[in-house]
Amino acid sequence: MKVGFTLEKDEFEYDIRGLLMAFYPGADIIQDPKPEDAVDVLWNVPTCDLPARVDRKTWMKDVMYRRISEATGITLPWGTLTGIRPTKLAMAELLAGKSIAEAAEVMEKVHLVSPEKSLLSANIAAREQEILKNIDYTDGYSLYIGIPFCPTTCLYCSFTSYPMSRWEPRMGEYLDALEKEIDFTAERFGNKKLNTIYIGGGTPTSLPPALMERLLSRLEKTFSYQDLQEFTVEGGRPDSITPEKLAVLKNHPVTRISINPQTMNEDTLRRIGRRHTVQDIRDAYAMAREMGFDNINMDIILGLPEETPADVAHTLEEIRKLSPDSLTVHSLAVKRASRLKMEAEGTVVAGGTQEESEEMMRLSQEAAAAMGMEPYYLYRQKNMAGNLENTGYAREGKAGIYNILIMEEKQTIVALGAGTVTKGVFPPDRIERCENVKDIEQYLARIDEMIERKRKLFV
Repeated sequence: MKVGFTLEKDEFEYDIRGLLMAFYPGADIIQDPKPEDAVDVLWNVPTCDLPARVDRKTWMKDVMYRRISEATGITLPWGTLTGIRPTKLAMAELLAGKSIAEAAEVMEKVHLVSPEKSLLSANIAAREQEILKNIDYTDGYSLYIGIPFCPTTCLYCSFTSYPMSRWEPRMGEYLDALEKEIDFTAERFGNKKLNTIYIGGGTPTSLPPALMERLLSRLEKTFSYQDLQEFTVEGGRPDSITPEKLAVLKNHPVTRISINPQTMNEDTLRRIGRRHTVQDIRDAYAMAREMGFDNINMDIILGLPEETPADVAHTLEEIRKLSPDSLTVHSLAVKRASRLKMEAEGTVVAGGTQEESEEMMRLSQEAAAAMGMEPYYLYRQKNMAGNLENTGYAREGKAGIYNILIMEEKQTIVALGAGTVTKGVFPPDRIERCENVKDIEQYLARIDEMIERKRKLFV
């Protein structure tokens, strides 16, 4: 399907495009289409001179939402919101002195968000405030370290990821470059308080035990952990987890790990390119518990190819039996870089109907509540199944602090490694980003340039 739109003024193109993508998932969205584009639907986006107190973008999206909703008979759970951080809006209302109910009402009336999602946003924003109460936004910072290696690349993945089989002989070289960034960061932020560390990927446990020991020891020797409130390492895929690697993590102040099944259905695991079994997931989880890890997160994805609500219900029941400390529920977002997107016209089909997507989300909410978990962070992405969201659930005291910080953009996060993005937060409300190149060969060859980018950001 092709959907066209025209703007009377050249403004807010990104937001209107996002709104159309939400109403017409999978369609080609074309601005100012030509006759040969042969669009199926054409929308003319209005504009007018508004009083200064009226936000033009909010007004325009409100008008377009109502028109499209009336024409299609569709309502979107998140209304006119096309950004990825809806809880930031609710948080702003709470900080202005409004109650949770009042913050939810603003979401509903101003942004046309459903009552359920409005209240969810406001409740999560209030919970975030409590979790972050001891974080130092002014003199504190967080550290992200990217390990861009995986056993295989999952069908839906668009993250920076390279095969272990090819890169294992050169992983030491990667750590050489990473250590240069580590040393620079310690020097530049020596007078700041390190609040959280997150080692992600890729799959960090792709590193052999000796190299994981090298990395964790270097971090421990280089940074002060006096103010460290959380240290997360993504175990990720069970086919990368061994007793030796878990022992290395246990010998360092790692407080939180992830073991991420994505699904507990054998057929789906094969379909998405994971070369492990459901039993491998159970075994890796049991191994981690036996070694004393008391804060284990698990991730699942809703809308994987050919999965039904019944499949999701099975996954949730299997996870309930394991009883993790937190559960992150992702609605599948098919990005341009993923194999799933590239194969979309072949035999692989992602997601389901709007009703199926909403049913999957309802099942996950109920399962998390049955495990004694509350939602504590939320974000959204483009092209998400059912126009829904990603939500983190956790038991009391087990929420992932870093997850909130990366979404709420309240603290500087220095990101090291290939394909990572540093986010500098400068008072009163300036945010600047600094990217590292994704290609590992380029990262190794240009590491001094990557460091210089950060030096310029944090002059």
